[in-house]
Amino acid sequence: MSAEPTVLVAPDADALAAAVAARFVTRLIDAQSGGRVAHVVLTGGRVASAVYRAVAESAARTAIDWQRVEFWWGDERFLPEGDAERNATQAWDALLSRVDVDPAKVHEMAADTGQGPEAAAAAYVEELKAVTAFDLLMLGVGPDGHVASLFPGFPQLAVDDTSAVAVHDSPKPPPTRVSLTFAALAKAAEVWFVVAGEDKADAVRTALSGGDVPAATPKGNERTLWLLDEAAASKISR
Repeated sequence: MSAEPTVLVAPDADALAAAVAARFVTRLIDAQSGGRVAHVVLTGGRVASAVYRAVAESAARTAIDWQRVEFWWGDERFLPEGDAERNATQAWDALLSRVDVDPAKVHEMAADTGQGPEAAAAAYVEELKAVTAFDLLMLGVGPDGHVASLFPGFPQLAVDDTSAVAVHDSPKPPPTRVSLTFAALAKAAEVWFVVAGEDKADAVRTALSGGDVPAATPKGNERTLWLLDEAAASKISR
């Protein structure tokens, strides 16, 4: 397990997105050294989309062999294919459609086609059997301290015998989701929490102090980074 988390603070959300994008490019280049395929777990949300746009607009993106990157998701909103609220849709719009990815290496969680989120989770469990470790796992944090779609007090927090689960009655819309479990999140060499906004400040403080929120649990096996803007970092000691 990694050493204590490292906290890095940017002046605002725009500066945070630019800084994370630069680190993202560097991390993928490092992960591909020696000819390896890089495995990256993406997250969703406004800040993540800004990061992905910044990567797509960076001249340094050409140093990445995008055909040798496998993309995964930490969670997904269980909505129809192409819905603007789906994390995968946002990632395609901001980044994946703008670089030369191999579509076979983009592992979206299944959309809502009437089969139910349990079937989508089971299918993702099977897909995840192809990967033993992630080079990079990106996570956002909710004001309640949730990560992926693992919410405080929900039974999915205790699931340790599978890698993906269905989530019903999410306190944050949409109510139905699919999420990786803590067991799957623990397979990452590096975990990056990317958080902006004053509404996240309490959750950031609680997680970094080891408090009882889901965000306190995931840690990278090599490194854990908390990448914050000033607003999100406003209640931690520095």
